[in-house]
Amino acid sequence: MTRNPSPNPIFDAIDVRSMADAICSLQKPNGEIPWSVNGKTDPWDHVESAMALAVAGYLKEARDAFAWSAFTQNPDGSFYATYRNGQPDEMRKDPNMSTYVALGIYHYYLISGDKDYLEKMWPTIEKAIDFAVRLQSPDGPIYWSQDLDGNIEKRCLLTGSSSIYMSIQSAIAIAKCLNKSRPQWEFARRKLGKAIRTRPDLFDESKSRYSMDWYYPILCGAVTDQEAENRIRQYWDEFVVENWGVRCVSDRPWVTMAESSECVLALAGIDMFEQAENIFRWIRNSCFENGLYWTGVTVPDSVVWPEEQTSWTTGAVLLAADALYTWTPGSHIFSHDYWKTHRSHTKAGTGKREKAPAA
Repeated sequence: MTRNPSPNPIFDAIDVRSMADAICSLQKPNGEIPWSVNGKTDPWDHVESAMALAVAGYLKEARDAFAWSAFTQNPDGSFYATYRNGQPDEMRKDPNMSTYVALGIYHYYLISGDKDYLEKMWPTIEKAIDFAVRLQSPDGPIYWSQDLDGNIEKRCLLTGSSSIYMSIQSAIAIAKCLNKSRPQWEFARRKLGKAIRTRPDLFDESKSRYSMDWYYPILCGAVTDQEAENRIRQYWDEFVVENWGVRCVSDRPWVTMAESSECVLALAGIDMFEQAENIFRWIRNSCFENGLYWTGVTVPDSVVWPEEQTSWTTGAVLLAADALYTWTPGSHIFSHDYWKTHRSHTKAGTGKREKAPAA
């Protein structure tokens, strides 16, 4: 097992080695990273954990995780919503779960600079994105899922569609690196972004209580500039608990480390670093002795709940720290400025690669 996290002294902000070792302790020999000991695996959180390992310098373990993704992917490019003990558990084909592998592999490329690995993983990426694009509604959002008979569940979730937006954007960047042209992906991304920005009526309103619906349109890069800052300020008091972190649900006294970390990613992405660092400072020590982070804590009575110790929560904290302190080139993947520059350096539809990412 690799033991070479980057030597940057700013790593002292959190115990990166302990966190990465804890995630590795959950990783199975086939590369799969379940939620917890004897827990389920969902393909999205599996990728989140792999990205965290790459941040820590555990590149072999990250590749092992992506190898599991490639092996597990269905022939149509989809993944099932969850797996347990090596078998599909919730057998619903989920486009959000299916596409996040593209963002994870592009993040790995930014850190490693390994273009050959992009080529190797291209078939997995291409199939995943094509699957999601086939589930795009006429108005832009991506439908929630497809069952084994091919029936489509036509609910549209803002957080899920926002995450897919990020994944499509990453896949387009990979295509350009490999001198491939996928204009249909760019069309799908633009249509999806417009829906996220301008058509809240297209998405399931019942999810607006969840903080992810607040910050994910910003995190994904669809809502930008002054509109992004306005959105942050509009709902800040609804979701942020001073000195604690970010609520999972607006009307529940429960702050979660993953939502807090993802909010840090969104804030850092739009250069609101002071607010991002404040939230990170509140949660940075909210971990067990083994390096895994609490899922959440109740406010104000400080009860850690649930007791389950999850890989993906720890992964989110590591990614947030990287976004704040820019330990690796992968920290740029959530930066709005990075994507603006990336798109401006590449002519639309030419498939020509932009300049290589900064080391």
